[in-house]
Amino acid sequence: MNFHDRTGTVKQLARCDEPKTSHFDTCFCLGMFAKSKGNGTTELDAFYPIRPECIADTPKTRFKPRAGKTLSERRWHASFTQDGHLDIAKVLRRIQWGGIHPSIKGVVWEFLLGCYDPNSTFEERNQLKQQRRQQFNTLKDECQRMVPLIGTGKFITTPLIGGDGQPIDNSLIGVPLSDKKVLEWVQTLHQIGLDVVRTDRTLVFYESETNQAKLWDVLSIYTWLDDDIGYVQGMNDICSPMVILLEDEADSFWCFERAMRRLRENFRTSASSIGVQSQLVTLSQIMKTVDPKLHQHLDDLDAGEYLFAFRMLMVLFRREFSFADALYLWELMWAMEYNPNIFSLYEKPETTQTHENAPVASGKLLKQYGKFQRKNLKTGNTEQALAVFLVASVLEVKNRKILNEAKGVDDVVKILGDITANLDAKKACSEALKIQKKYLSKTKKA
Repeated sequence: MNFHDRTGTVKQLARCDEPKTSHFDTCFCLGMFAKSKGNGTTELDAFYPIRPECIADTPKTRFKPRAGKTLSERRWHASFTQDGHLDIAKVLRRIQWGGIHPSIKGVVWEFLLGCYDPNSTFEERNQLKQQRRQQFNTLKDECQRMVPLIGTGKFITTPLIGGDGQPIDNSLIGVPLSDKKVLEWVQTLHQIGLDVVRTDRTLVFYESETNQAKLWDVLSIYTWLDDDIGYVQGMNDICSPMVILLEDEADSFWCFERAMRRLRENFRTSASSIGVQSQLVTLSQIMKTVDPKLHQHLDDLDAGEYLFAFRMLMVLFRREFSFADALYLWELMWAMEYNPNIFSLYEKPETTQTHENAPVASGKLLKQYGKFQRKNLKTGNTEQALAVFLVASVLEVKNRKILNEAKGVDDVVKILGDITANLDAKKACSEALKIQKKYLSKTKKA
């Protein structure tokens, strides 16, 4: 079996990787407060260091924590009441102004993604955290009984099962491979390993085999949990930041699981459709409405199905931004799309459905929703995702160039490829909101 060690072939495959240990500890005071090993002015490079040999080829990061705009550790702590209730409206405003400081990014994401209810107490969240960690350990133990390598700090990049369906490794003797779910899961593990080697390899973090194995563990256990969709390439790009930001593997897992609740349909594929198909259809409708000339030009180039936007939507622009800027974009999006009922929707969907269909109150309650979500609630348009409007905003930025220079689909792809490292996350989100407003206005008139 091809277990990863730090030398030889694997080292060459992972030409550029991440930190051997996290540069900050994410821990909780009464279950919820993050502490940074550095101070508030620590440069981003100290949090997400890049391998020296990769610096020249790595997109320059635009995001910089700004005093008075970025959600700092001090302001984050000040947003809680004495018993732990979070003023989510205040937090959302701050994130939408200037993102989240790296020292607290992971724990804030847990709220944005619905891991915790802002209206709960420190004690309630601490109890829930312990319950989730126990639940994760149960899942991990179940997976370890089938593949003992999980949880050892090692991972694989070669198949465990041969083409004849028989185990290659002796550790699988006795594993019920006649069970379709077990067989498909075991057959996927080496592919996850291959993708782990390719993930964020410019970062120092993944120079450590232990950290690579942590990513492999989380993805492998999630794939066992969600056997309906299973593992699809690109999930590694979504999971990696959670593994980096949250030190405890169980916390990383549940943060990723919550992110996948939003994104899992992006990864559902069949013989006749791709996961983001519905979003591509929505993108086509939006562009046809807000910029019919550009839409017609793309249609004339056989690009009217917008398949060139597949990757942007599937992994939320991970490849179009530097690592730090992609994280900044995500938290802006999640803050703008935030729904204060998200925790209940995930934990108690049967009791939340009626509440979700009720009229939304104005004033204080409405401020607990993100900007994008508020607009959707006011207009009754709840089908479109912010990511689709982000793609539309990128197309609008490149409108003139596409109209004048694109003679085919390849030209469109090249023009959009040039945006890498040249996009400003906050401006892109602001433009997306403007396009949303324009689209809703035009559809209302129609």
